Amino acid sequence: MASAYCPEQIERYLDYIDFPPHLRAPDTPRDSAFLTRLHVHQISKIPYDNLSLHYSETHQNSLDPQLLYDKFTRNGRGGYCMETAVFFRHVLMALGFRVYTAGARIRYRRDGIPQGPYIGWVHCVNIVTFENGEKWSVDVGFGGDGATKPLRLESGVAVQNLGSQEVRLVYDSLPDASEPHQQKVWIYQYRNSSDRDWNSFYAFAEFEFFQADLEQMNFWTSNFPTSFQRFQVLIVKFLRTGEQIVGKVMLADDKVKRNTGSRTEIVKICGNEDERVRALKDYFDIDLTEEEVQGIRGWLTELKASQ
Repeated sequence: MASAYCPEQIERYLDYIDFPPHLRAPDTPRDSAFLTRLHVHQISKIPYDNLSLHYSETHQNSLDPQLLYDKFTRNGRGGYCMETAVFFRHVLMALGFRVYTAGARIRYRRDGIPQGPYIGWVHCVNIVTFENGEKWSVDVGFGGDGATKPLRLESGVAVQNLGSQEVRLVYDSLPDASEPHQQKVWIYQYRNSSDRDWNSFYAFAEFEFFQADLEQMNFWTSNFPTSFQRFQVLIVKFLRTGEQIVGKVMLADDKVKRNTGSRTEIVKICGNEDERVRALKDYFDIDLTEEEVQGIRGWLTELKASQ
């Protein structure tokens, strides 16, 4: 499968995410160091956001690679997991990586912590394979507790994430598996410090999901009556200094929060739509069009002054 993006588009994208020019030469090794650097620049420029489900006339999003390219390289916009996975897979292919997309099951948060059963396929990651046989998970669209760098498919190896947070992948079976020893998957876990328990958040196998599979996942996520994406406005953008992720800024409905590696604090509470639109510009550099601004009027997530 060939990338949907031509060399000129890739060059514009690399400019957009401020990727170092001296690393763009075709003979630059496409190794884990290159992949990590690209990942860091991607998540610090193109946020996780579900704004298309709220600030639009159709309240839908598309997984068409060209529409995603146009969306992700203007006005500070981003997308949620299926969108960013499709987009980034085509970027990686254009840059010479061997990559495919795998579906993932997640657990919902309860009291801020992922708990309970794993639900259906509502997330996805990209898997990159190097010539030496190493496989790496690349997830640029999970949000606040997502990995800030690619993770090698190596069970139980803790990696420093943001601040004192650690993340890892564990190769194990899920609690509901009927044949646990024959159905092992990669489980993404995090803990906020080394003295805390690990929290299992999502799980994926190594088999490939095709565009048609992702289209079905996207349709459910954006349309099913109980999908949380329909009822909550969400943005997560990571903050970068040099080549390091040093924090993140988030919006959940009416609250803007910032975390610089130690604790999360509320920096803005929006009282109405005008204030939230200004906050999108001030804190995320997202500049909505007038059509997008009007798209939320009358929608269930419109922020009204009485809220």
